[in-house]
Parts: sequence; structure tokens; C-alpha cells
Amino acid sequence: MGPPIQISQNPDIRYLGRILGDVIRAYGGEKLFRQTEYIRSSSVDRHRGIAGAEAIDPGLDALGLDDTIAFVRGFMLFSMLANLAEDRQGVAAEPEATVAAALEKLRADGIESDAVAALLDAALVAPVLTAHPTEVRRKSVLDHKNRIAELMTLRDAGQDETPEGDAVEEAIRRQIVLLWQTRPLRTEKLFVADEIDNALTYLRDVFLPVVPRLYARWGKELGTRPASFLRVGSWIGGDRDGNPFVTAETLHMATARNAAAVLGHYADAVHALGAELSVSSGLAPVPAAVEVLAEASGDTAPSRRDEPYRRALSGIYARICATYATIVGKAPPRPSALAGEAYPAPADFRRDLLTIATGLSASGEGQLGGIGALGRLIRAVEVFGFHLATLDMRQNSAVHERVLAELLKVSGVENDYLALDEEARVALLRRELAVNRPLAAPWHQWSEETRGELAIVHAAAAIRARLGSDAIVQWIISKAESLSDLLEVHVLAREAGLWSAEGSDTLMVVPLFETIADLGDAPAIMARYFALPEIAPQVAARGHQEVMIGYSDSNKDGGYLTSTWGLHQASAALTPVFEAADTAMQLFHGRGGAVGRGGGSAFAAIRAQPAGTVQGRIRITEQGEVIAAKYGTADSAATNLEAMVSASLLASLEPEGPAGADCARFTAAMDALSDTAFAAYRGLVYDTPAFKDFFRAMTPIAEIATLKIGSRPSSRTRSTAIEDLRAIPWVFSWAQARTMLPGWYGTGEAFADFGDQALLADMAASWPFFAALLGNMEMVLAKSDMGIAARYAELASHVEGHEAIFTAVRDGWHRAHDGLLAITGQTRLLEKNPALEASIRLRLPYIEPLNLLQIELMKRHRAGETDPRVAEGIQLTINAIATALRNSG
Repeated sequence: MGPPIQISQNPDIRYLGRILGDVIRAYGGEKLFRQTEYIRSSSVDRHRGIAGAEAIDPGLDALGLDDTIAFVRGFMLFSMLANLAEDRQGVAAEPEATVAAALEKLRADGIESDAVAALLDAALVAPVLTAHPTEVRRKSVLDHKNRIAELMTLRDAGQDETPEGDAVEEAIRRQIVLLWQTRPLRTEKLFVADEIDNALTYLRDVFLPVVPRLYARWGKELGTRPASFLRVGSWIGGDRDGNPFVTAETLHMATARNAAAVLGHYADAVHALGAELSVSSGLAPVPAAVEVLAEASGDTAPSRRDEPYRRALSGIYARICATYATIVGKAPPRPSALAGEAYPAPADFRRDLLTIATGLSASGEGQLGGIGALGRLIRAVEVFGFHLATLDMRQNSAVHERVLAELLKVSGVENDYLALDEEARVALLRRELAVNRPLAAPWHQWSEETRGELAIVHAAAAIRARLGSDAIVQWIISKAESLSDLLEVHVLAREAGLWSAEGSDTLMVVPLFETIADLGDAPAIMARYFALPEIAPQVAARGHQEVMIGYSDSNKDGGYLTSTWGLHQASAALTPVFEAADTAMQLFHGRGGAVGRGGGSAFAAIRAQPAGTVQGRIRITEQGEVIAAKYGTADSAATNLEAMVSASLLASLEPEGPAGADCARFTAAMDALSDTAFAAYRGLVYDTPAFKDFFRAMTPIAEIATLKIGSRPSSRTRSTAIEDLRAIPWVFSWAQARTMLPGWYGTGEAFADFGDQALLADMAASWPFFAALLGNMEMVLAKSDMGIAARYAELASHVEGHEAIFTAVRDGWHRAHDGLLAITGQTRLLEKNPALEASIRLRLPYIEPLNLLQIELMKRHRAGETDPRVAEGIQLTINAIATALRNSG
């Protein structure tokens, strides 16, 4: 192996780290500062090769419980400030991941802007926020971090004072003091209402202002105003799969709070335009349409008699206030003095704004219309409507089966639906869809489960009627395994008029294919679905159909390499099915933050999709700590949204990748690699009897379950089987133990068993899919540490066969490591990615002491020690390690 690069810090890390050290000394005391500095410097020396492995331990042994808790907080805050500094420096940004760069590349390939504009006219690119619980930091901590980012921006600009008159340097120090004195852990479990409010912070404060600004820039780069293809979605308040706390009430709550936020934003924007547009009819011509709006406004103030735009905007403001009152159910924060009629739909509001813009553009050089604040507001209305974010509904197919079985039995249609085979179910469901009549008698006392699902259906119908059909578009089916799983949802949707055979604006039913077997069955299921005369006309009228593919469960089921290949192959196999149905495919990628859950560069992942599978339409989940990392500030949100859009353009319009003989060779190679990796992974995880006990003993999965990080239970059942464990704690636990097993296990065996190493090197150099697969795996290999993992494995010493299990894990890591280096031609991990290498190497000395402390505290806790500081210390180390690793959940 070649020598590691020297660890270098950017100026922001040095600056913020120095302030943090001063704060620890001033508020934690000289003793804590010296202990922290000793442990820090010892760990850094060890990672630089200056000291031996034992140099850390004396410093850690000297820490009492109170000192341990304070020390962990200090290391956690340093990691968080380092993340902030790197985000500001664009360490994670990919220079080619911009729309301008994508347009330049496409032009070089002979694809002009008019082809891009045509694609965007029918496109949809949508990040979808979910409440999957891997964000361990409190919102208060994130708020302080974001304020520091704002202050650092002022400092960059040479500003000595904030707009409020505070000295910038002192304000930064004050925020770090507040961070030091802010409790990092939640004391109460999150409720769904908390998750809704947390998401609303990003939607209101980041997406609402950022997205219209991006469109304005893209319009200049394209040379034309693009369609509003970039939109935002959410699962929070509508995802009830395994979460009994998501109900019809939370559905109403989420949509009402989102509506209040977006309508309040519109009211503020219209009010500001009224103050700005002081155009006098005596100094500029005023089109008749503007005069009509002005006269209809009811604004008769003498001071505005010659200001038709202001009068028109007074009327628009009154109407948006009336819309707020109608939809939200209470008066807006700043009601209008004028009477106004609520807008029936966002299109009516947009029409009035366009009348203003057209009037302003009619005179002179048209510099006042369609741009600036008015242009951004029109764009916001197009993107966010009255709903702000499209809320998805999601439920498990098993729940749909049970609910429908009860409905059919009580209504006298079928006494035992669950006993029917697949073909009998499909036949029955098709007969039901042929008639438009409800099954649920309102006077019957339904079971609690059925009553809850029926309430959800009726709530969705009411929300769509109030906010428009864009408010709820998708009903996602977890564990979709058959055609009947899709048809069951159509029958349930029919109960509230969300689906009818003649409907043209019905809810879209979306199957989520999760396991390796389900991914393989997906093309056949969708082909049968499209062929049904009850379904085909509606799909044709809509013009597209969504299919969701799950990264987490397929990874847990088959391992990293097999999951990644299975998703790729399923996507490719779906393409001809959609072509035969003459409808556009819209893939919804259920990605998480960790590589084992689809994490890694979204730009690379989208570009690596099979040819013909993007087509300008893609949705991607954003979960847990990734939301704060990618969308915590306006700048980071703009960078990540632009990366998603530029990658979608390239994946849709670039010339296809490997063709002919190369495609056949590469596919055959991946099939062979996948088979070997799958056998190795299943052999360890599912076929080794003691493995589940080893996993639960070696990792802090039990301790993670005590964190107050989400409303959803960590397991679908009370079973301890790996199959029943949710993918999030599965991946998160391995990350804490510095093993990262879901991101690489099985690949080493696959690489070693494959005979043609030159072919693998060729694939890495010329195939974006394989390059992305290796790149993500390389990152988690670099973040893992088998020496630290061995310490965690000692926690499982009571498990029979623990030594053999850990030996298999460690040997598998070395095979994956060596195989990757051989394929990529590197002498060390990340040799060709120096920015990421520097970022990870900076953090390793700060993570290792946290791991060692966590192990010691877990030993004490599991031995029965009841001091609450032990449990608190474990939770703090989980928080701190996750912060340092970043994409670990």
C-alpha cells in the first residue's frame, strides 16, 4: 500500500475548531480542555503513524462519567463544525454536476437546447422527504449550525457586523457557546406531528425560496423558460407502513400545515409586490386586463387612484387571504381589509399574477414583467400550488389484503378472500372494478385496522378536493409481490372516489418492489397490469406510470452487489414493458443515506441508470440525516437539487453506454459476480445459525432502539430475525461498529472468484454503473476499520462460534479491499479521490476514541450498571459517531 496523504484542514475547520477549543476551556474547564486535547492529539498521532495503537487508552481511562459525556459532546461538535466547513467549501460537490455543465456536454454530443426543453416539458424530477429515523441530532442543534453557516457567509463577504448590528466574530462564538450548552439528545420520543413540523422547516425555509431562483438561472442557461418539472414530495404524515401513529388525522395535519405555510408565503410575496409596483397610469400605459383587476379589487383609496397595479395586487392579496381562511380554517397572520373571494385553484391565482406580469412587460423594454420577485412568485405557484409538497400515501400489501378481505366478507361478495389463490383474487378484483359501488357500509362496526384505512381513504379524497389533485398523487404499496396487490388498492381507493373506471384524474397506484425476488418479478407484474382493460385507458390518459424500487430491503435480502445489480436489471427489464404499453416510465428510487441503503453520490447514481429508464422522470427519497446534510441551507440545497436535475438530463439524453459485445460481456460478468456475492452474503447472514445473535451482541442495535429519533418502531414484528428487522437499524448498527457490512460483504468473494480481472478493470473504466458501484463501496471501506470492529466483536464473545463469524467478516473485508484496489489500479483506498480521502482521514482520529468509549459503556450497561450517565453516554457516542461518519443511516 502507498503512503496516505497528509491530513490537511481547510481554513474554516481551523477557525471553528479553535473557537470550539476556547469555548470548551471557558465553559467546560481547564481540566476537560486538557483531557480532550490530549486524547485528540494522541489519536491524531496514531493515525499519522507517530504513536502506537496503545497511545489512546490512558487518556480515555482517566475520564470519569461526567468527563466522558462532556468529552463526547466536544468531539461531536467538532465533527458537526467540520461538516459545516466542508459543505461551505464544496468538498462533496461535483464540479460537473450543474445544468450548465450538462448542457455543454449534451451540445458536444450534438443535442441542442430545444431537445432539452422538449424533454423538460414532460419531465418530473422530485426529491421526496421521508421521516425514516436516522437523524440523531435535535433540531435546536441544527438551527445553531445553520446560523453559524449564515454568519460565516457574512464573514466571507468581509462584513464586520450582522444586519442586527452584532459583531460577526462574536456572533459566531456566541452560537458555538449555545451549541456547547444545548442538550444534544431528545428526552422525549418524536411524534408524527414533530416530524411534520421538522419537514415543514425545510419545505418553507429552504425549498420555497431556493427552487424559483434555480429556475430563473436555468432559464438563462437554456435560453427559454423551462416547464416546472422540479417539484417536491413528502411521506411525512402519509407513510403508515409499520407506523400505527400515522392516521387520517396526521394526513389532514400534514397537508393543512403545508398549505398554511405556502399560502402565507404567497401573501407575504403579494404584499411586498404591492409595495414595490408603484407604476402610475399617468406615466405608463396600462392594459385593459390590469384595469379590470384593479377595478374588481375594491381598493378605492384616493392615494392609489392612479396606481392600478397596486390596486390590482390589493385585490389579489384579499383573495389569497380568503383562500388561506378557506383552506386552513383560520384567518391569515395579516388579514386583508378588503373582501375577497377564495381562489378555486392555484391556476386561478397564477392567471391573475400573469395578468400583472403581462401588463408590466407591455411597455418599454419589458424589464418589469416575468422576472424578479414577480417571476419567482409565478414559478412558486406552478411548483408548489396550494399544497407545498405532494404527500404520498404508503401502506403494506398485507394490510390491504386484510382490510379488503373484511370488506368483501361483510358485503357478501367473498367469505374468505385470503384463502383464494392469485388468479382467483385477480378475477374477483376485476369484477369489482367493473362496477362503481362502495363496499363499506357506514353503519357496520369495522375492525380498528379497517376503520383506520377507510378513514385514510376518505381523508385523501377530502384533501384532494380542497387542495387540488397534486396534493396527493401516489398510493405506494410496500411489499408488492403480485398483480392482486395493485388491484386491491384500486378497489380500496374506489371507496372514496379516488378511483373509478371512467375517471381521468384518479390516484396513481405505485408498487414498491423490494426483495431480490420481487425485483425479478416486477416486469411480468407490470405487463399484466398494463394489459388490463380496466387499467390501460387511465394509464394512457395520464401518459406515465410510476414504479418504486427499494434499496434497503433488497440489500438486506441479498447483499450490496446483488441488490445493486438486481435494481439495475429490474429497471432495464421494465423498459420494454413500458414501451409496449406506450407509456413513460417513472422510477421512484427508495434511497437512504448509507451505501447499504442506496447512499452515495446521487449524481453518479442517476447517471449510472440503465439507458431508457430515466426519460426525464425520476423521484428519489431523501431520509434522515441526509435531509439536513443536503437541504439544511439554501446553498447546499441549490447544489444538490442542481446535481439531481443535471444528472437526470444527462441520463435521459446522453448517448447510450456500453453497446453490443461490451454490453453482453459486462452483463454476463455482473451476473456471475452477483451469483457469487449472493451466495457468500446469504451464507453468512442467513445460513449461519448464530449470526443474528452475533449481530445483536456485537453492534449497538439494542442501544440505538432507545434513541428518541422517530415515531416508527425499529422492527415490523417482535421477532429477532434479520428478515423482520427494518433496514435502517440494520445498516445504522453496522456503521456504529465501524464494520459497514451491508455496503461491501460478498463483493470480495465475487472479485476473487472471477477469472478475468482485465474485464473488471475495463468495466470500471468505461461503465458508469460499475464505476458508481465501486465508488460507493470504496467510501464505506474507507470509513470502516477492522481493528475497531474486532473490539466490538469482543462484545459477542458469549455467542457460540463468534470467532469464526468475525473471521469471515474480517477476511471478507480484506478480500473486498484488495479486489477493489486491483480493479481500480490504486495503491490505497480513495487514491483517485483526494478530497474525499482528506475528509475521511480528518475524521478518523475523532471517531476512534468515540468507538472505544462506546464499547466500554456498552459493557457496563449490559453488565447491569444502572447509572443513568452510562446510558446517556452511549446515546451521545451514537450521536457523535453518526455525525462524524455523515452518511451512516
